[in-house]
Amino acid sequence: MEAHPGVVFRDGPTGRRAGLAAGPDVWEIVGLLRDLRGSLDERAVSAAAHMGLAESQVRTASRYYAEYTDEIESEIARNDEAAEPELVVWENEHRLLPG
Repeated sequence: MEAHPGVVFRDGPTGRRAGLAAGPDVWEIVGLLRDLRGSLDERAVSAAAHMGLAESQVRTASRYYAEYTDEIESEIARNDEAAEPELVVWENEHRLLPG
């Protein structure tokens, strides 16, 4: 935590996760940064606006990711795996109830 001020660790269903002290988990911010277009600076500004964060908080998360890439990639993969069954249910429901 000394190396990354503003990052704290939380326990949860997937184990210990890195997150912003006053914000979302690092993996959530990184996931959004990946989906956005533009330079890292442009994406940081967009992500901050989208998530209601300061740009400095987004940069804190991106710096943490740069140092602990494998940890955050693993969190993203676990979330994607957990979300897959919900996506299938959502898609099936929308096929049944188009509109």
